[in-house]
Amino acid sequence: MSKILMKGNEAIGEGAIRAGCRYFFGYPITPQSELPHYLAKRMPEVGGVFLQAESEVSAINMVYGAAGAGMRVMTSSSSPGLSLMQEGISYLVGAELPCVIVNIMRGGPGLGNIAPAQGDYFQSTKGGGHGDYKLITLAPESVQEIIDLMAKAFDLADQYRNPVMLLGDGILGQMMEPVELGEIKEVKQADKPWAASGMKGRSNSNIINSLYINPEDCEKLNEKLFAKYAEITDKEQIWEEYQLDGAEIVLVAYGTAARICKSAVDKARAKGIKAGLIRPVTLWPFPAKVIAKIAQSVNCLLTVEMSMGQMVEDVRLAANGVCPVHFYGRSGGMVPEVAEVLAKIEELTAGGDRE
Repeated sequence: MSKILMKGNEAIGEGAIRAGCRYFFGYPITPQSELPHYLAKRMPEVGGVFLQAESEVSAINMVYGAAGAGMRVMTSSSSPGLSLMQEGISYLVGAELPCVIVNIMRGGPGLGNIAPAQGDYFQSTKGGGHGDYKLITLAPESVQEIIDLMAKAFDLADQYRNPVMLLGDGILGQMMEPVELGEIKEVKQADKPWAASGMKGRSNSNIINSLYINPEDCEKLNEKLFAKYAEITDKEQIWEEYQLDGAEIVLVAYGTAARICKSAVDKARAKGIKAGLIRPVTLWPFPAKVIAKIAQSVNCLLTVEMSMGQMVEDVRLAANGVCPVHFYGRSGGMVPEVAEVLAKIEELTAGGDRE
């Protein structure tokens, strides 16, 4: 199969179409605006619907409607836009509606800037809206992986009836790389027995709802959701292992930061430092089991993020005090350089002893 050159944001759109998505509702915001621009042209070509909403609040509620009717639907935005969507996302979770939400992160807090960052980890993995809930969160590191994970995102959303977040940063959205495109998947829209898509011979009508006035009923919903989350945690942890053979210091990073860390690991190995990398692909469920395992055999872990430190909390929980967990990060749209990460590796391995 031949490869074509695609920008990350455009690959998200094409990956969604090839995964059977035919509905997009969103609002432009840098650095993800190429995605709605691309889908404005592509969706009509495949018989789909593209609609630029008047705001992010409107967009997420349009997603709620299409998802409730059983359609494969998605939206996208960047950091402050995702903040506006949080109430609607909580409604989607409470109503158990599958959809895909894309966040191409920028610097913050506040309006921040349009530079790449990873400061939305908490918002994406801890349930950024009200109530107790989780989003399945996928973090690609390349344009090809975007294509691959878009198909998985829609499948996971349908399988577990839960929104799925694709979390990237401004670099990933703007970079261009060669990709192989898969076949366009034909998905029967509204072929879901729970959907509010007409009676279709049933004696009962389906009602899409996230309002439970009776506290006992609301508690039962939460218990049902968390039983589902336990299954997801058990079955869906995904990660990549890089240069772990004999590693004494292991870096943990995702997305663009992981690409930088791979180069730092290679340079460390060239200097005789036994470094390796674990790259979480699912940020939730976080791949805690591999972190717990590797913590037993290394001198320390080093989490590298384009933030002031968020994922590092999950790494520390997974390591559970078995080995030290250190952190290095840049924030506000600043991107760590390979030399900086290598210097941190050298600093932590200078003593050579396990703390």
